[in-house]
Amino acid sequence: MPLELFLDLYSPPCRAIYIFARKNGIPFELRSVELGRGEHLKPEFLKVNPLGKVPALKDGDFLLAESVAILLYLSRKYHAAAHWYPPELQACARVDEYLAWQHTAVQLPATNVYLCKSLLPYFSGQSVDPVRLDRLLGKLKPALQHLDREVLAAKPFLATEQLSLADLMAFTELMQVCFSCLLALWGDSGPKAESPAPATLSPQPTAVGCDVFQDWPRLAAWRARVEAALGPELVRDAHRLVLQPRDPRDAQRDPKLAQELVQRLLERLS
Repeated sequence: MPLELFLDLYSPPCRAIYIFARKNGIPFELRSVELGRGEHLKPEFLKVNPLGKVPALKDGDFLLAESVAILLYLSRKYHAAAHWYPPELQACARVDEYLAWQHTAVQLPATNVYLCKSLLPYFSGQSVDPVRLDRLLGKLKPALQHLDREVLAAKPFLATEQLSLADLMAFTELMQVCFSCLLALWGDSGPKAESPAPATLSPQPTAVGCDVFQDWPRLAAWRARVEAALGPELVRDAHRLVLQPRDPRDAQRDPKLAQELVQRLLERLS
């Protein structure tokens, strides 16, 4: 049976796995799991991952969760190019170091920014809370400063001299913060007409100003290097859902689920 990847491409770790598999020519079947519709809580998905989280992998009878574990599994099974996860001891350790650090330093605060300015307004029907958003952006700032002023001052990529899994994970997390602002533009008047996807992935101007690269020149240059290495078309494909505004009225088709998710989001972001 072909490899199956259970992904929601609104999720940065899921996009990292999608990009890695596509970039390395790994054959797989995409099993879409829409978090916004509660599909991760359905019995059929809980058989794949009882924790009810994406991403998840099914390779025959073998089941695997957690984005880093899945990336390493794919890298080893399909013998990906050495730059992704170097065999040299210290270079490999640098990749491991970032992957261990990023969970709380980058992924957690970046996810909370996304939840505040995108999912919470989507499910609640309310505008973005600027005070809450500023507070959450402030928690992401130390990581951005560390990457820009220390890590990228010494080398072109986050772990080694070449693109690695560290860069892929960071790239998808930070791009999420830039692009998921589109929902905030609608306000209470409903969605604006959808415009065609841009030719490049330059951050779109938004009412809440979440271009996380604008104050960090080395980080902005790194972002361009990563996009060039991955290929703009692949990056655009992986981010196609994030680049397409969603109508907040769609969330109210299941008011009970929307109310439950709003409560969960408020508890997390308090």
